[in-house]
Amino acid sequence: MNLTPLRESNKNPSNISQQGRTVPDELVPSRYALRVGEIEVLVISDGVLTPPAESMATNADPVVRAAWLDDRFLSRDAFDWALNEVVVRSGEQTILIDSGIGMEYPDFPRAGQLGLRLKNAGIDLGAVTDVVLTHMHFDHVGGLLVEGVKEQLRPGLRIHVAAAEVKFWGAPDFSRTAMPPVLADLARSAAKRFLNEYRNELRLFDEDAEVAPGVVVSRTGGHTPGHSVVRLESNGDRLMFAGDAIFPVAFDHPEWHNGFEHDPEEAIRVRLRLMRELSETRSWLVATHMPFPSIGRVAVAGDLYRWVPTWWDY
Repeated sequence: MNLTPLRESNKNPSNISQQGRTVPDELVPSRYALRVGEIEVLVISDGVLTPPAESMATNADPVVRAAWLDDRFLSRDAFDWALNEVVVRSGEQTILIDSGIGMEYPDFPRAGQLGLRLKNAGIDLGAVTDVVLTHMHFDHVGGLLVEGVKEQLRPGLRIHVAAAEVKFWGAPDFSRTAMPPVLADLARSAAKRFLNEYRNELRLFDEDAEVAPGVVVSRTGGHTPGHSVVRLESNGDRLMFAGDAIFPVAFDHPEWHNGFEHDPEEAIRVRLRLMRELSETRSWLVATHMPFPSIGRVAVAGDLYRWVPTWWDY
């Protein structure tokens, strides 16, 4: 399959908005543009989260977890998680997939950059026709809760989210997570505020929904009851935005529980099923917490899978 990048040397850096840059470009790249057939895609970094390293593998032997981190020259204390969102343009629709953390957790000062980086990419919030939420954790809905954001969004905005997700956050159960109480409280608060602010804009679906030509959102469950992935397909090219179903550790240790998973055992089944699908279809993968730009393929590696990152095209 051919995935042709949209080159940053063009007059319009993102090829998604007709506006020029409104903020000087950053020294470190924070966006990566590409095409999936006729669908335009822009991966945008909201920054980096730094939760405790143990949160990525709460059921792991501490010695094995430490060795995994050491092998990758990573800290044993705080694990850097990328926080990626995607802007998609299909036909006349411009779709934002997830919205980052916003101002929800000041103790993660390296994140919450989506608003600035959308401006750097020449994307006006008022041009967004649809938002798709993979789920309603605070690092996915927070960008919509930033002061002044709602006023910039267009009338008639459609926010697509699984009905099971909305139902869950009406009375959320954290009994199977390993979230620290402060983050569990934050998750409850952010979801409640989001529903209060945006209930009239919600477009609920049960199992899947076509958001735009070639753009389908499908519920997987696992991470949260309504967790969903977004599949893009055009002219034989495929890309999956997997949200929080797949993390960097999943390729070596799919059995490790992420501390934010509300049903850890189902989350294991979901990520193995998705990795099998990705390897069989040769679809490109983007996921919220894979290292930016989070574009690669999944290949079989014995009984497990391996991550094959894209070759950057500048």
